[in-house]
Amino acid sequence: MKYSVGVDMGGTNTDMGLVSENGNIIQRRSIPTNAYTELEPYVHDMMQEIEAMVAEQSATDGEAVLLEGIGIGAPNGNFYTGCVDNAPNLTIKGVLDFGKEIKKYMPVPVVLSNDANAAAYGEYVYGGAKGMQHFIMFTLGTGVGSGIVVDGKLVHGSTGGAGELGHNILIPHGRKCSCGREGCLETYTSARGIVQTYLELRRENPDEERMLKEVPDAEITSKLIGEAAHQGDPVALKTWEMVGEWLGLAMANSVTFSAPEAIFLMGGPTQVGEPLLKPLRAAFEKYLLNIYQGSCKIRMSELKTNEVAILGAAALLKMKSEK
Repeated sequence: MKYSVGVDMGGTNTDMGLVSENGNIIQRRSIPTNAYTELEPYVHDMMQEIEAMVAEQSATDGEAVLLEGIGIGAPNGNFYTGCVDNAPNLTIKGVLDFGKEIKKYMPVPVVLSNDANAAAYGEYVYGGAKGMQHFIMFTLGTGVGSGIVVDGKLVHGSTGGAGELGHNILIPHGRKCSCGREGCLETYTSARGIVQTYLELRRENPDEERMLKEVPDAEITSKLIGEAAHQGDPVALKTWEMVGEWLGLAMANSVTFSAPEAIFLMGGPTQVGEPLLKPLRAAFEKYLLNIYQGSCKIRMSELKTNEVAILGAAALLKMKSEK
Protein backbone atom coordinates (compact mmCIF):
# COMPACT_ATOMS: atom_id res chain seq x y z
CA MET A 1 0.00 0.00 0.00
CA LYS A 2 1.03 3.61 -0.59
CA TYR A 3 1.71 5.96 2.30
CA SER A 4 3.38 9.29 2.91
CA VAL A 5 4.98 10.77 6.00
CA GLY A 6 4.01 14.15 7.39
CA VAL A 7 6.41 15.89 9.78
CA ASP A 8 5.40 18.88 11.88
CA MET A 9 8.56 20.53 13.19
CA GLY A 10 7.63 22.75 16.11
CA GLY A 11 9.89 24.63 18.46
CA THR A 12 9.14 22.23 21.31
CA ASN A 13 8.24 18.91 19.66
CA THR A 14 8.43 17.28 16.25
CA ASP A 15 5.37 15.19 15.45
CA MET A 16 5.42 12.59 12.67
CA GLY A 17 2.66 10.56 11.11
CA LEU A 18 2.28 7.82 8.53
CA VAL A 19 -0.57 8.96 6.28
CA SER A 20 -2.66 6.78 3.98
CA GLU A 21 -3.76 7.82 0.49
CA ASN A 22 -7.21 8.84 1.77
CA GLY A 23 -5.81 11.13 4.46
CA ASN A 24 -5.91 8.94 7.57
CA ILE A 25 -3.03 9.10 10.02
CA ILE A 26 -2.24 5.45 10.61
CA GLN A 27 0.66 5.84 13.03
CA ARG A 28 2.22 8.69 15.00
CA ARG A 29 5.56 9.31 16.66
CA SER A 30 7.19 12.31 18.35
CA ILE A 31 10.62 13.56 19.43
CA PRO A 32 11.52 16.72 21.40
CA THR A 33 12.85 19.32 18.95
CA ASN A 34 14.30 21.45 21.72
CA ALA A 35 16.55 18.59 22.88
CA TYR A 36 18.78 19.17 19.83
CA THR A 37 21.22 21.88 18.82
CA GLU A 38 22.60 20.18 15.68
CA LEU A 39 20.77 18.99 12.57
CA GLU A 40 22.51 15.63 12.06
CA PRO A 41 21.53 13.94 15.36
CA TYR A 42 18.04 15.44 15.09
CA VAL A 43 17.49 13.96 11.61
CA HIS A 44 19.05 10.66 12.71
CA ASP A 45 16.53 10.27 15.53
CA MET A 46 13.64 11.50 13.39
CA MET A 47 14.47 8.96 10.69
CA GLN A 48 14.69 6.16 13.26
CA GLU A 49 11.09 6.90 14.22
CA ILE A 50 9.98 7.07 10.59
CA GLU A 51 11.73 3.80 9.74
CA ALA A 52 10.07 2.17 12.76
CA MET A 53 6.63 3.33 11.58
CA VAL A 54 7.27 1.99 8.08
CA ALA A 55 8.51 -1.37 9.42
CA GLU A 56 5.55 -1.73 11.77
CA GLN A 57 3.06 -0.91 9.02
CA SER A 58 4.74 -3.35 6.62
CA ALA A 59 4.25 -6.08 9.21
CA THR A 60 0.61 -5.07 9.70
CA ASP A 61 -0.13 -4.97 5.96
CA GLY A 62 1.79 -8.17 5.24
CA GLU A 63 3.69 -6.41 2.45
CA ALA A 64 6.31 -3.72 2.04
CA VAL A 65 5.09 -0.16 2.47
CA LEU A 66 5.46 1.96 -0.64
CA LEU A 67 6.54 5.31 0.80
CA GLU A 68 5.81 8.16 -1.60
CA GLY A 69 7.91 10.66 0.31
CA ILE A 70 8.32 12.85 3.37
CA GLY A 71 6.62 16.23 3.69
CA ILE A 72 7.80 18.67 6.34
CA GLY A 73 6.09 21.75 7.72
CA ALA A 74 8.56 23.92 9.61
CA PRO A 75 9.05 27.51 10.74
CA ASN A 76 10.92 29.51 8.08
CA GLY A 77 10.69 26.53 5.73
CA ASN A 78 11.70 27.38 2.16
CA PHE A 79 9.87 25.36 -0.50
CA TYR A 80 12.42 26.14 -3.20
CA THR A 81 15.56 25.11 -1.32
CA GLY A 82 14.18 22.46 1.05
CA CYS A 83 15.88 24.29 3.90
CA VAL A 84 14.76 25.86 7.17
CA ASP A 85 16.27 29.32 7.10
CA ASN A 86 17.43 30.61 10.50
CA ALA A 87 14.19 29.98 12.41
CA PRO A 88 14.37 32.10 15.59
CA ASN A 89 12.26 29.73 17.72
CA LEU A 90 14.37 26.62 17.06
CA THR A 91 17.30 25.45 19.18
CA ILE A 92 18.93 24.14 15.99
CA LYS A 93 20.33 27.28 14.40
CA GLY A 94 21.35 28.24 10.89
CA VAL A 95 20.26 27.11 7.44
CA LEU A 96 19.12 23.51 7.80
CA ASP A 97 19.22 21.37 4.64
CA PHE A 98 16.66 18.67 5.42
CA GLY A 99 16.56 17.14 1.96
CA LYS A 100 20.29 16.44 1.95
CA GLU A 101 20.27 14.93 5.46
CA ILE A 102 17.16 12.78 5.04
CA LYS A 103 18.39 11.23 1.80
CA LYS A 104 21.35 9.81 3.71
CA TYR A 105 18.81 7.46 5.28
CA MET A 106 16.01 7.05 2.75
CA PRO A 107 16.02 7.78 -1.02
CA VAL A 108 12.54 9.27 -1.21
CA PRO A 109 11.22 12.68 -2.29
CA VAL A 110 11.40 15.31 0.47
CA VAL A 111 9.22 18.43 0.30
CA LEU A 112 9.43 21.23 2.83
CA SER A 113 7.51 24.45 3.31
CA ASN A 114 6.59 26.71 6.20
CA ASP A 115 4.04 25.35 8.64
CA ALA A 116 1.23 27.70 7.62
CA ASN A 117 1.64 26.78 3.94
CA ALA A 118 1.48 23.13 4.93
CA ALA A 119 -1.73 23.76 6.88
CA ALA A 120 -3.27 25.58 3.91
CA TYR A 121 -2.45 22.81 1.49
CA GLY A 122 -3.72 20.21 3.95
CA GLU A 123 -7.05 22.06 3.99
CA TYR A 124 -7.00 22.06 0.18
CA VAL A 125 -6.32 18.32 -0.15
CA TYR A 126 -8.16 16.89 2.86
CA GLY A 127 -10.37 19.61 4.39
CA GLY A 128 -12.94 22.30 3.75
CA ALA A 129 -11.06 23.90 0.85
CA LYS A 130 -11.45 20.88 -1.44
CA GLY A 131 -12.40 22.14 -4.88
CA MET A 132 -11.52 25.77 -4.08
CA GLN A 133 -9.04 27.54 -6.30
CA HIS A 134 -8.61 30.68 -4.21
CA PHE A 135 -8.41 30.85 -0.41
CA ILE A 136 -6.26 32.02 2.49
CA MET A 137 -5.45 30.17 5.70
CA PHE A 138 -4.61 32.04 8.92
CA THR A 139 -3.01 29.99 11.70
CA LEU A 140 -3.09 31.38 15.23
CA GLY A 141 -0.72 29.99 17.82
CA THR A 142 2.56 31.15 19.34
CA GLY A 143 2.77 33.29 16.22
CA VAL A 144 0.43 34.11 13.35
CA GLY A 145 1.04 32.34 10.05
CA SER A 146 -0.74 32.29 6.73
CA GLY A 147 -0.86 30.32 3.53
CA ILE A 148 -2.28 31.74 0.30
CA VAL A 149 -3.69 29.62 -2.53
CA VAL A 150 -4.37 31.27 -5.90
CA ASP A 151 -5.50 29.31 -8.97
CA GLY A 152 -5.15 26.12 -6.92
CA LYS A 153 -1.47 26.76 -6.19
CA LEU A 154 0.30 27.86 -3.06
CA VAL A 155 1.92 31.26 -3.41
CA HIS A 156 5.64 31.05 -2.61
CA GLY A 157 6.88 34.23 -4.30
CA SER A 158 10.39 34.85 -5.62
CA THR A 159 12.15 33.87 -2.39
CA GLY A 160 9.95 30.99 -1.22
CA GLY A 161 8.80 33.09 1.73
CA ALA A 162 5.60 34.71 0.46
CA GLY A 163 2.50 34.89 2.61
CA GLU A 164 3.84 36.20 5.92
CA LEU A 165 0.62 38.07 6.71
CA GLY A 166 1.30 37.78 10.42
CA HIS A 167 4.10 40.27 9.85
CA ASN A 168 2.00 42.89 8.14
CA ILE A 169 2.19 45.95 10.34
CA LEU A 170 -1.13 46.49 12.05
CA ILE A 171 -0.22 49.38 14.38
CA PRO A 172 2.81 51.52 13.45
CA HIS A 173 5.28 51.88 16.36
CA GLY A 174 3.30 49.25 18.25
CA ARG A 175 4.46 46.18 20.14
CA LYS A 176 7.93 44.84 19.49
CA CYS A 177 7.86 41.73 17.30
CA SER A 178 10.31 38.81 17.21
CA CYS A 179 11.03 39.76 13.58
CA GLY A 180 12.64 42.98 14.82
CA ARG A 181 9.91 45.36 13.69
CA GLU A 182 7.10 46.99 15.65
CA GLY A 183 3.34 46.59 15.45
CA CYS A 184 3.04 43.35 13.46
CA LEU A 185 -0.33 41.59 13.43
CA GLU A 186 1.31 38.67 15.25
CA THR A 187 2.02 40.79 18.31
CA TYR A 188 -1.71 41.43 18.76
CA THR A 189 -3.50 38.27 17.59
CA SER A 190 -1.15 35.40 18.47
CA ALA A 191 -1.63 33.53 21.75
CA ARG A 192 1.10 35.69 23.29
CA GLY A 193 -0.47 38.86 21.92
CA ILE A 194 -3.87 37.89 23.32
CA VAL A 195 -2.36 37.39 26.77
CA GLN A 196 -0.59 40.75 26.58
CA THR A 197 -3.85 42.52 25.68
CA TYR A 198 -5.67 40.83 28.55
CA LEU A 199 -2.98 41.79 31.06
CA GLU A 200 -3.00 45.39 29.87
CA LEU A 201 -6.78 45.57 30.17
CA ARG A 202 -6.96 44.08 33.63
CA ARG A 203 -4.34 46.50 34.90
CA GLU A 204 -6.41 49.35 33.47
CA ASN A 205 -9.68 47.95 34.88
CA PRO A 206 -8.89 46.28 38.22
CA ASP A 207 -12.45 46.57 39.53
CA GLU A 208 -14.01 44.81 36.51
CA GLU A 209 -11.83 41.70 36.53
CA ARG A 210 -13.64 38.57 37.72
CA MET A 211 -12.67 34.96 37.08
CA LEU A 212 -8.90 35.24 36.80
CA LYS A 213 -8.37 37.78 39.55
CA GLU A 214 -6.20 35.46 41.63
CA VAL A 215 -4.20 34.05 38.69
CA PRO A 216 -0.68 35.55 38.46
CA ASP A 217 0.31 37.27 35.23
CA ALA A 218 2.83 34.55 34.38
CA GLU A 219 0.13 31.85 34.50
CA ILE A 220 -2.41 33.55 32.23
CA THR A 221 -2.93 31.78 28.89
CA SER A 222 -5.17 32.43 25.91
CA LYS A 223 -7.06 29.24 26.84
CA LEU A 224 -7.83 30.60 30.32
CA ILE A 225 -8.92 33.90 28.79
CA GLY A 226 -11.26 31.97 26.52
CA GLU A 227 -12.76 30.06 29.42
CA ALA A 228 -13.23 33.30 31.35
CA ALA A 229 -14.99 34.89 28.38
CA HIS A 230 -17.51 32.05 28.28
CA GLN A 231 -18.20 32.73 31.97
CA GLY A 232 -18.96 36.38 31.18
CA ASP A 233 -15.72 37.93 32.46
CA PRO A 234 -15.87 41.50 31.08
CA VAL A 235 -12.12 41.93 30.65
CA ALA A 236 -11.82 38.60 28.84
CA LEU A 237 -14.74 39.50 26.57
CA LYS A 238 -13.18 42.88 25.83
CA THR A 239 -9.89 41.15 25.00
CA TRP A 240 -11.51 38.90 22.40
CA GLU A 241 -13.48 41.83 21.02
CA MET A 242 -10.25 43.71 20.37
CA VAL A 243 -8.51 40.65 18.91
CA GLY A 244 -11.48 40.04 16.63
CA GLU A 245 -11.41 43.65 15.44
CA TRP A 246 -7.70 43.49 14.62
CA LEU A 247 -7.92 40.14 12.89
CA GLY A 248 -11.03 41.10 10.94
CA LEU A 249 -9.26 44.20 9.65
CA ALA A 250 -6.23 42.17 8.59
CA MET A 251 -8.40 39.63 6.82
CA ALA A 252 -10.36 42.33 4.99
CA ASN A 253 -7.08 43.80 3.77
CA SER A 254 -5.88 40.38 2.60
CA VAL A 255 -8.93 40.03 0.35
CA THR A 256 -7.84 42.98 -1.77
CA PHE A 257 -4.76 41.27 -3.19
CA SER A 258 -6.04 37.77 -3.94
CA ALA A 259 -9.87 37.89 -3.91
CA PRO A 260 -10.27 34.52 -2.12
CA GLU A 261 -13.45 32.47 -2.00
CA ALA A 262 -12.90 31.86 1.71
CA ILE A 263 -10.56 32.60 4.57
CA PHE A 264 -9.94 29.67 6.90
CA LEU A 265 -8.94 29.94 10.54
CA MET A 266 -7.16 27.37 12.66
CA GLY A 267 -5.09 27.15 15.82
CA GLY A 268 -5.57 27.04 19.57
CA PRO A 269 -6.94 30.57 20.12
CA THR A 270 -9.66 30.02 17.50
CA GLN A 271 -11.19 27.31 19.69
CA VAL A 272 -12.76 30.02 21.88
CA GLY A 273 -15.49 30.34 19.23
CA GLU A 274 -17.99 33.19 19.26
CA PRO A 275 -16.20 35.56 21.67
CA LEU A 276 -13.61 35.85 18.87
CA LEU A 277 -15.65 35.04 15.77
CA LYS A 278 -18.53 37.45 16.36
CA PRO A 279 -16.38 40.63 16.51
CA LEU A 280 -14.09 39.23 13.81
CA ARG A 281 -16.92 38.78 11.33
CA ALA A 282 -18.32 42.23 12.15
CA ALA A 283 -14.93 43.88 11.60
CA PHE A 284 -14.33 41.91 8.42
CA GLU A 285 -17.60 43.16 6.90
CA LYS A 286 -16.97 46.70 8.12
CA TYR A 287 -13.51 46.96 6.55
CA LEU A 288 -14.07 44.86 3.41
CA LEU A 289 -13.87 46.81 0.14
CA ASN A 290 -17.38 47.04 -1.30
CA ILE A 291 -16.57 45.22 -4.55
CA TYR A 292 -15.77 42.10 -2.52
CA GLN A 293 -18.86 42.14 -0.34
CA GLY A 294 -20.49 38.71 -0.25
CA SER A 295 -17.73 37.01 -2.22
CA CYS A 296 -15.63 35.69 0.66
CA LYS A 297 -16.66 33.73 3.74
CA ILE A 298 -14.75 33.22 6.99
CA ARG A 299 -14.64 29.54 7.87
CA MET A 300 -13.05 27.34 10.49
CA SER A 301 -10.65 24.62 9.39
CA GLU A 302 -12.43 21.29 8.92
CA LEU A 303 -9.35 19.30 9.89
CA LYS A 304 -8.85 18.10 13.43
CA THR A 305 -6.56 20.40 15.39
CA ASN A 306 -4.29 17.56 16.44
CA GLU A 307 -4.00 16.24 12.85
CA VAL A 308 -3.82 19.28 10.60
CA ALA A 309 -0.06 19.85 10.83
CA ILE A 310 0.82 16.26 9.93
CA LEU A 311 -1.80 16.02 7.18
CA GLY A 312 -0.71 19.38 5.79
CA ALA A 313 2.93 18.34 5.67
CA ALA A 314 2.02 15.07 3.94
CA ALA A 315 -0.16 16.98 1.46
CA LEU A 316 2.88 18.97 0.30
CA LEU A 317 3.99 15.85 -1.56
CA LYS A 318 0.83 15.94 -3.64
CA MET A 319 1.54 19.57 -4.52
CA LYS A 320 5.05 18.66 -5.65
CA SER A 321 3.80 15.79 -7.81
CA GLU A 322 1.32 18.09 -9.54
CA LYS A 323 3.97 20.59 -10.66
